[in-house]
Amino acid sequence: MYKTAKLLKSVTLLALVALASNACTSGGGSEAKDSTVAATVNGKNIMLAEVERALNQQAAGKQSQLSQLELAQARLQILGSLTQREVLFQRAEREKLLPKEDEITALINQQKVQSAMTDDDFQKSLKQQNLTMETLRAEARKDIAIKSLQDKYTSKITVNDKEVEDFYNANRQQFVSARGAALAVIIVDPADNSAQGIPSTNDAKNEAEAKLKIDNLYQQLKGGADFASVARSKSEDATSLVRGGDIGFFSEDGLKQAGLPKDLMDLLMGMEVGSYTEPKQVNNRWYLFKLAEKRLQTENLTLESPGVRQQITQALTNQRGDIVKAALLDVAMNEARIVNHLAANMLTNPSNLGLRPASSGPASSASPTTSTPATTTATPAAAATSPAASPKPSGSPK
Repeated sequence: MYKTAKLLKSVTLLALVALASNACTSGGGSEAKDSTVAATVNGKNIMLAEVERALNQQAAGKQSQLSQLELAQARLQILGSLTQREVLFQRAEREKLLPKEDEITALINQQKVQSAMTDDDFQKSLKQQNLTMETLRAEARKDIAIKSLQDKYTSKITVNDKEVEDFYNANRQQFVSARGAALAVIIVDPADNSAQGIPSTNDAKNEAEAKLKIDNLYQQLKGGADFASVARSKSEDATSLVRGGDIGFFSEDGLKQAGLPKDLMDLLMGMEVGSYTEPKQVNNRWYLFKLAEKRLQTENLTLESPGVRQQITQALTNQRGDIVKAALLDVAMNEARIVNHLAANMLTNPSNLGLRPASSGPASSASPTTSTPATTTATPAAAATSPAASPKPSGSPK
């Protein structure tokens, strides 16, 4: 799933739920706020409640600690992202790229499984956020449609052999197979991990519970339990949970940058591939590491080394894809009729930027959209429009 700017990346179902949840999750705003239009895209309203909801999510409920200037800037950036998302969705709709209902169902089910949510957890999450399945499906429909629209244009990208060879020759220093290990991990954290989407039934609440849980999981592994299955169901880290524990390849420097113990590499180098460590406590979290692959020494790679050509081809394709997505967004934005009421209110009321500071809940609403609207044709700030930085080939192809 892709969402423009911060929304233009893969997300879990819990992130989808948070985005799709209705205005009540923002802290129970007034009816006036719920009916305030922040912007329109080709006549389609984007409500201020949507902006406040996203602000509440990003600030983790602590937006009352932000200054008036910080609140105003955050609202404009969030509205810019929501506007871009709506623009791309409408273009996908015009190009007849909307998904079928079974595709939407499959996406939600897939994300629910990857998030290790039971049906009860899923229903509780919907209820806690006052979210209907209809709203969730509407957001999933947008995600799939935007992804299909981007794929329509990026699928035309080609990279030839000469381009691959030229890149390799200009970046030989990058292609080094470093001494290191590919790892999978199960993590147990005594802190509250609900913000990561970890179900409360799977979240150790204190140090004693965390130690008891990690010891129990270690015994399960010793008894023959599958590491990936245990990671998907019991790890308290969103990334490892979704990937069955897989966290990729680490050189010695990579381990250090990740904040893992310096002596871990020596331990891993002495292990058999497929084996796992005893529980290890690092920065108050408990870890079980599985060795998926190890490289005993550093060596230079050539174009004929396994995976190098494919890695360069994919990296160049991704770089061009990012540019194509940015160009698609620019064209779609320029063709759209956008009216930014929130920005207009800020111009009308520059002393308070159109909004009062936030209280204990989400900030108070803007005044109703009766002031002269500001029609936007220029592309929003680069921070909101640029896709994620394009990956560069690594010296350690996975």
